[in-house]
Amino acid sequence: MASGKTEVEGVVRSPAMRIRKKTSKPSAKRPPLYFIGYRGTAPATDELKIWYEREYGGSLTVRHEAGSPESWQATHVPWSAHVVMPLPMSHVADVMKQLAWEHDVMGAVAPSPASPRDLPDTILFAARLARGLTLLTQGTAYDVTTQAYVNPSDWQNRALTSFLMDDHLSITHDDTSRPEQVWSYSLGLSKFGLDEIELFQGKGLPESTAKEILIESANELLRTGQSPKVGMAVLLPLLGRTIRIVNYRTAAPAGRMLGFRELQV
Repeated sequence: MASGKTEVEGVVRSPAMRIRKKTSKPSAKRPPLYFIGYRGTAPATDELKIWYEREYGGSLTVRHEAGSPESWQATHVPWSAHVVMPLPMSHVADVMKQLAWEHDVMGAVAPSPASPRDLPDTILFAARLARGLTLLTQGTAYDVTTQAYVNPSDWQNRALTSFLMDDHLSITHDDTSRPEQVWSYSLGLSKFGLDEIELFQGKGLPESTAKEILIESANELLRTGQSPKVGMAVLLPLLGRTIRIVNYRTAAPAGRMLGFRELQV
């Protein structure tokens, strides 16, 4: 199985976020949140339903799309996500080569569209489904946004309503982008419709400080549900710090163009 190179961790734990019971319209138009690589046959929808209801309680409804038995709409009212197991090889052969894993087939999980306020809940539901499919297939999940590989033993066993930013965000450090500085940046906020955040600090300073600031800033931005404008100050009460947004730019460290808000302590 593949192993990811991106470091996924958090220093400051955010308070648990409760899922809000608001309806979002199901749709398959969102890009995949996770790819699921596996061997053999995909689990039957009944298997996923039994696993989910035993693990999280409540009723999971899985509906096959007409004429597409491999395409499912999974719903635990009011949350919904789209699953395709397996994806057509004609569409994913190049992606599988890039992932460089040993699985024969691949599926995908995509969250349904939701308002910015409801996106954390929708993303959380889709992640729970990806966990179930990883466990049932004994395969590997690939987080498209953070570029992290998640094997069955890597998933955190949390309650359905327990949201921790650490599970959905990766922090990466790059000491080659600027002379005498380390570029620390997030990958994962774009899942929630927010810009990623970045911080530059001198070489030799502890990377743990940058991680603390980025993780807690991400928690605060998700709480407010919007990316702050350049010039705005944001209080991080758990750290006793105030950060300022000093720049906005686009960059593609993960191979696709993303917006970044630069933080300054």
